[in-house]
Amino acid sequence: MSKPTTIKEAIKKWEEKHPGKNIADAEDVGFQFQWPPIEKMDNSLSALTKCSLSTNMIEKIAGISSLKNLRILSLGRNYIKSFAGLEGVGDSLEELWISYNFIEKMKGVHVLKKLKVLYMSNNMVKEWSEFMKLQELPSLEDLLFVGNPLYESMEESVWKNEAIKRLPNLKKLDGEPVVRDEGD
Repeated sequence: MSKPTTIKEAIKKWEEKHPGKNIADAEDVGFQFQWPPIEKMDNSLSALTKCSLSTNMIEKIAGISSLKNLRILSLGRNYIKSFAGLEGVGDSLEELWISYNFIEKMKGVHVLKKLKVLYMSNNMVKEWSEFMKLQELPSLEDLLFVGNPLYESMEESVWKNEAIKRLPNLKKLDGEPVVRDEGD
């Protein structure tokens, strides 16, 4: 079996595809669908402001603490089990796309103080007690949560009412604008 692609190799491939461009100046860098897949994140990512590492085999978020300007991070379709490793971007990250992973516990999500958008559909969150940790995100406006066991365990209308009640700042839930009653 082939060795996994490293971040350095992925950067080199990107630079070969974009001659004359500096990856540090790129608005949007995607390392999705690498073959062989990326398994580990590292400090080579330090120059980026927007990065996609979707559809790889990454198990842990790592090597991004130096990404002080990172605003959007896409880690969908990997093997990630927790929010650990995001501490270094807690003051800058505005969007986290982390659907289709294996996240069951929300521990560590509270560091994302500027997070506005969290797409985490099709993970493993089962309990309201874990969902409630999203209340620690003061800027959260847009949440995608379909496909989690908690969502799947109830009727859609009940889910929406309960989620909106628990997260009063939401403007969009599961792709639809949040409509509140006048009394809310």
